[in-house]
Amino acid sequence: MKINQSSRLKAQIEEEIATGALRPGERLDEASLAARFGVSRTPIREALQQLSIAGLIEHRRHRGAVVSAPDPKQLLEMFELMAELEAICARLASRRMLVSDEVQLKKTLESCRLAAESGDTDAYYYENERFHQAIYTASGNTFVAEQAMALHKRLAPFRRLQLRVRNRMQTSFSEHKSIVEALTEGDGDLAASRAYAHVAVQGERFADLIASINRAAARQ
Repeated sequence: MKINQSSRLKAQIEEEIATGALRPGERLDEASLAARFGVSRTPIREALQQLSIAGLIEHRRHRGAVVSAPDPKQLLEMFELMAELEAICARLASRRMLVSDEVQLKKTLESCRLAAESGDTDAYYYENERFHQAIYTASGNTFVAEQAMALHKRLAPFRRLQLRVRNRMQTSFSEHKSIVEALTEGDGDLAASRAYAHVAVQGERFADLIASINRAAARQ
């Protein structure tokens, strides 16, 4: 999957936000970022715009772009809502999925398998995004799909970091496979429960995520 320059810069900056290298309230200067990444200011400006839409940064008067990342409590609340939206989309998709939707879903599942086998967390992250988008599309509800996608993007850096927890990528693929099985069988309740469990990060999974964020930040 080819990623353009602004998207790559967005991914690099959002990971720094997720790991604590860029902290809440920290100013993001276009000229400084352009010099650091060795690019012109145009792709930096485009990347910051994407991050603003995702809610990871905000533009403040007299300060420009600054980091706006959630605290752990807010992060947990967003993951709880994300899990509910995933469940809704999966339940609807189990009833409304077209043949073309099923083909695309299985195609993205295979891409996830290949990325997982390669051990490349970054490649898996992008294929994982396409997999979830396929479920949103298959739900047949544009409004719910838009809400799910918006929150998915808001949580992107933390979902990306979560994949680096030991064995999480392989577990994620297994969960994807079980979701697809439930969807193709038309079992809405099972698909919804599996989709919810796949995204929810309560308990040990949330503790692992926070620990990963803190350890990554400590290495900066």
